[in-house]
Amino acid sequence: MHLGRLFLLLSSVSAFAQTHFHHAHLNSTDPKAAIAWYTAHLSGEAAKFNGNDAIWTQQSWLLIDKVKKAPPAEPGISPLFHIGWGAEDMKAEFERQIKLGTTFQTPLTDGVELFGTGTRDRNFFMYLDGPDHVTIEVQSAMHHNFMHVHMFSDDPAGTAEWYAKHLQLTLRPNQLKTERVYRGVPTGPMGSIQLDNVTMLWYPTAHAKVFYGGQWVGRKAYATNRGRALDHIAFSVDNLDATVARLKGEGVKIVSGPKVVKGVRSAFIEAPDNMEVELVEGQAKR
Repeated sequence: MHLGRLFLLLSSVSAFAQTHFHHAHLNSTDPKAAIAWYTAHLSGEAAKFNGNDAIWTQQSWLLIDKVKKAPPAEPGISPLFHIGWGAEDMKAEFERQIKLGTTFQTPLTDGVELFGTGTRDRNFFMYLDGPDHVTIEVQSAMHHNFMHVHMFSDDPAGTAEWYAKHLQLTLRPNQLKTERVYRGVPTGPMGSIQLDNVTMLWYPTAHAKVFYGGQWVGRKAYATNRGRALDHIAFSVDNLDATVARLKGEGVKIVSGPKVVKGVRSAFIEAPDNMEVELVEGQAKR
């Protein structure tokens, strides 16, 4: 084969084989009301995913399953902490959320108050109390789109490395492997991976215990994320069978699948900190 054609072939295979962010999956007693809330309070478009009501968030999905009873949502005891959006003008966004009747878990806060670094009055965050009490962060950004998934871990940097290795992702350069504490709040070690337009972040378990310590009384490990209001996140791969076979060979536990549920062919794997992650065959499309 001509070297030029071989190079193009290998390049196209490599590009097609990439892992992508596919969706965040929620549980709700009233999915229609939840979709109306997300599309009014945050960026996202009501749409259909395999015939089911869902939200398209720029490059990926928010999928919502209907449940009969209110799903557990206490933050800090599951490794899956919150999902987050950006806002260009956080003070104006805070006022907008107030007018919309938003309940806040944490009101508008200067990032300096959490990290002790940076320039005051430049970077802000707030936590919204979303439908079914899902924790939602809005933070300073150059856009107002869905932008991150925040998790907890006993070993944040090591967990980020686990995801990078097994899901063939690239670590962000700002990994922090040492302890960092400001005003008694641990924010390091910290792990981080950028995948498409979504940043995945890991804070140390000590951070969760500072803010949600009462829920850790008598607890030695994280509760599973499955069955909670914020149920799981999913990545897409081009060849699910090959990916599952590779992960088995690497010693990763396959929780279920591959199988087809509601028209989606996927499998669940176990990640560090009792976290279950879904792998979906085929990239997210509008």
